[in-house]
Amino acid sequence: MSKHDVLEQTSNGKDGGKPDKPKAYTFFVGREKFETDQPVLTGLQIKAKVPDWDPSHDLVLEGHGDDPDRVIRDDEEVSLEKVHGPLRFSAVPKANFG
Repeated sequence: MSKHDVLEQTSNGKDGGKPDKPKAYTFFVGREKFETDQPVLTGLQIKAKVPDWDPSHDLVLEGHGDDPDRVIRDDEEVSLEKVHGPLRFSAVPKANFG
């Protein structure tokens, strides 16, 4: 086996013929499912994926189990790695303590 053969085998991915597919990260905003190849997105990047996002709403990450829901700031990074399934977000009108 030549050096060229070894390089060709390693560059073709695990199956020996197909390059590795980029990993897809799934999340939901409301009932709508989204996918990205990025493992981390900011709140602003998540909102940008939602058609007709209402800027008068906050992006809220739904808590898992007993964890409370929490508002995600535009500059806050969120890992989309699955721990307990895909993350679920919702759009909630901004609190106005008037």
